[in-house]
Amino acid sequence: MEVVVARIGRPHGVRGQVSVEVRTDSPGERFAGGAVFSTDPAAAGPLVLESARDHNGVTLLSFQGVADRNAAEGLRGVLLLADVPASADDEPDAWSVPALVGLRAERTDGRTAGEVVGVEHGPAQDLLVVRQPSGSLARVPFVAALVPVVDVEGGRVVLDPPGGLLEGDGAPEDAR
Repeated sequence: MEVVVARIGRPHGVRGQVSVEVRTDSPGERFAGGAVFSTDPAAAGPLVLESARDHNGVTLLSFQGVADRNAAEGLRGVLLLADVPASADDEPDAWSVPALVGLRAERTDGRTAGEVVGVEHGPAQDLLVVRQPSGSLARVPFVAALVPVVDVEGGRVVLDPPGGLLEGDGAPEDAR
């Protein structure tokens, strides 16, 4: 199973280093010299890590073949992916994007909400992208309070969104 471990940000300096938004709990293990990362989009990789360092709280990475600022700029926004063993003991609440895409989305009362068509990686949390019955897309924060059930084997996710987030809810109530 592949998971996102970082998102490449802006270049740092003129020698091809890039800043990254770290999305792993174990950066010391993931960002060891020689590590090979698949990428999203796939055309940007694979990338082989030369070095990693901390610069005032910002993680900076250097990759083989990325020797200058222009090459580093071309990597901005690329997601770094790493293989992790699919073990229920590791992270019971971690799912790969391919496992989620295609799941039926239901509300807590059983009404159909649509189908999961993707996951967007936001700055605070991931967002489930749900194609609603009308065809419009809704982005639901992928947190336990709003997505209390993920049943990959059963082919569904259960959503408990606030009013107004999905079609058919009406506008959110005034907080008077």
